[in-house]
Amino acid sequence: MLTTTLLLLALSSTPAAPGAQATKAAAPAEEKVEFDKHYLVLLKRAPNAPKMEPDALQKLQGEHLAHLNRMGESGKMVLAGPFDEQDDVGMRGACIYRTATKQEARQLAEQDPMVKAGRMQVEVLAWYTEKGYLAFPKAPPAEAPKPPRK
Repeated sequence: MLTTTLLLLALSSTPAAPGAQATKAAAPAEEKVEFDKHYLVLLKRAPNAPKMEPDALQKLQGEHLAHLNRMGESGKMVLAGPFDEQDDVGMRGACIYRTATKQEARQLAEQDPMVKAGRMQVEVLAWYTEKGYLAFPKAPPAEAPKPPRK
């Protein structure tokens, strides 16, 4: 929480131009920083993951990859990939979801066959980035918000 607060404070501050003197009267108006919100889904090895025969595990891995492909094709997930060279080998990978709510991202991520089989578990975090800094050119465009029903 402290890291998030510090990050938001750092992103919202505007540095003075080089050589400019900071005075109250001459201070530029603060620029409003806008953020995009995504959901970062961490895939972690489940603590009591069931043991599986190699053939069954290979089949499950294929189902896992097919699930990730479906999520990508739907436009709900814009990026996914495994981790390597990490200190915590229980951390297996991450996905970035573009959904309306954290609950929707969790629900979609928990449909992963690896999660359903008890081999992985998910952790979902709301992730803010400064507007315009992230682009996902290979992901389908986000759905336009639907107007409220009357």
